[in-house]
Amino acid sequence: MSFERIMTIGGTGLNAQLVRMNATASNLANVGVVSGSEETAFRAQRPVFAALLQGETAGGFENLAGGVRVDRIVTDTKPIEQIYEPGNSLANEDGYVFASNVSEIEELVDMLDASRAYQNNVEVITTAKDLMIRTLDIISA
Repeated sequence: MSFERIMTIGGTGLNAQLVRMNATASNLANVGVVSGSEETAFRAQRPVFAALLQGETAGGFENLAGGVRVDRIVTDTKPIEQIYEPGNSLANEDGYVFASNVSEIEELVDMLDASRAYQNNVEVITTAKDLMIRTLDIISA
């Protein structure tokens, strides 16, 4: 496997995990948000990844065999919580507001997982770079 291919595969992994962390950060920012209806309540967003197969492109790189791309962002289908707050200005005629379907614990676990996956991709790139430098040192010695 070429050095360039290792770097592009690692780079696609870094990009995918960065998108995942950004989605998680957005979800966490909207944990306490309430709305006046179920339809307008915030719903958690989840990135869906797909493998890059031979001949597919990602981020300007052509003909990659391996790596990952963000296929799409989907909306979490977990139910929206109804909270009785008749004094809230957003409450409907029955006195309910609708909270986001974001679970802080799930989001924090997902962020830790994304952070570790990101770090693993950094390690792949760093190891490949170090091996290339050692190879050049051996050749030039």
